Amino acid sequence: MSAAPDAAPVVTRIAPSPTGYMHIGTARTALFNWLYARGRGGRFLLRIEDTDKARSTREATEAIYRGMRWLGLDWDGEPVSQADGVARHAEVAHQMLAAGKAYKCFSSQEEIAAFRETARAEGRSTLFRSPWRDADPATHPDAPFAIRVRAPQDGETVIRDRVQGDVTIRNAELDDMICLRSDGTPTYMLAVVVDDHDMGVTHVIRGDDHLANAARQMMIYDAMGWDVPVWAHIPLIHGPDGKKLSKRHGALGVEEYQAMGYPAAAMRNYLARLGWSHGDDEFFSDEQARAWFDLDGIGKSPARFDTKKLENLSSQHIAIADDAALVAEIGGYLAASGQPALSEAQKAGLLRAMYCLKDRARTFPDLLEKAYFILNQRPFVPDRKAAGSLDAVSRGILAELTPLLQDVSWNRDTLEQVVTQVAEAHDTKLGKVAQPLRAAIAGRTVSPSVFDMMLVIGREETLLRLKDATSA
Repeated sequence: MSAAPDAAPVVTRIAPSPTGYMHIGTARTALFNWLYARGRGGRFLLRIEDTDKARSTREATEAIYRGMRWLGLDWDGEPVSQADGVARHAEVAHQMLAAGKAYKCFSSQEEIAAFRETARAEGRSTLFRSPWRDADPATHPDAPFAIRVRAPQDGETVIRDRVQGDVTIRNAELDDMICLRSDGTPTYMLAVVVDDHDMGVTHVIRGDDHLANAARQMMIYDAMGWDVPVWAHIPLIHGPDGKKLSKRHGALGVEEYQAMGYPAAAMRNYLARLGWSHGDDEFFSDEQARAWFDLDGIGKSPARFDTKKLENLSSQHIAIADDAALVAEIGGYLAASGQPALSEAQKAGLLRAMYCLKDRARTFPDLLEKAYFILNQRPFVPDRKAAGSLDAVSRGILAELTPLLQDVSWNRDTLEQVVTQVAEAHDTKLGKVAQPLRAAIAGRTVSPSVFDMMLVIGREETLLRLKDATSA
């Protein structure tokens, strides 16, 4: 059959197996499918491929849901469980059998293994050719059987792929694959095709490790007279060393990146650029990504994961994010990383201070380190580095400064003017006064400017912290 036309209403899907964490590669595939569907007013579906009961777990399924929700990849309708469709998969296998597009195979595993061992020893192809393909049904034994699809034996199969181009496979290299096992359970190859057809999937966007599967799955589409979806097999993600991304390169699970404090918008932006491009654009919004994303922009070479680029994008997204949205997302980060939740007072303080915290913060831990002054309470015990700037001379200068702040207008210009006057009176630079002032207010050397902190915490709290520092 011909491929489904691009003009048809777009339906894409992501179909992860719930056998562990949600891999970063799966997340990127989900993002590409989401962007393609959302940018065209189409539907994006979620299917859980849970037919492997020995390895599938409820915990892994929940991890998939959490990862998708954190990334903001909303799906249409309810998630589909592949395991729920076993009867439907078997029904299709028997339809192909009845139509002569498939046949019963009574060969045992032992017989198949013996054939391959002999073929290897003789230097022949190990591609199994079932002796039951053209057998007279009258010779069929009363025994369990698998159902095999009749593969074409002559000519070629062409996979028309939107990323890889036309990929040609000699039909002589295709085996009569099993679609229904002798115990009545469907194989992955059958289940995927039936589910994609029944769900109305028009575009299959997935990793290029599935490219070889496309030729075999097309046999089922052809046998059933179904339209073949548009194929788009995307290169896998590699590490900086050019090898397939693995644990040695660092975090692999989506939730690990949430727990490290990257905002979801930055992850979406970064994952979109892993293997896809729109001119020279690196930093872009969700709206731009949905409008720009197209299969033609996907490259054929594997993308390389670069943490420094991710951090750079993360910093830019934090800088432009809505303050209230950032506070809410930081709550999710704290939960994901196993840290205590913020109190309502802390949330309010963080929101007040956000304007001076976002600049140059690469991740949420960076931002929260700068927010130490607003998230904690007196008395502030300076850390070792900050304590070094609170010597006797500095404390004396702060003691002089304190009464001058009692009645002045509490705005940035006035505060800076007062501190500058004190510095000039001691024939020193503003920074020499700002350092101990920072230590007194924040107890840390990493913080926003002292004037921003004074404005955020207010006059009364500023004076109390100065009193604590000068009386210690």
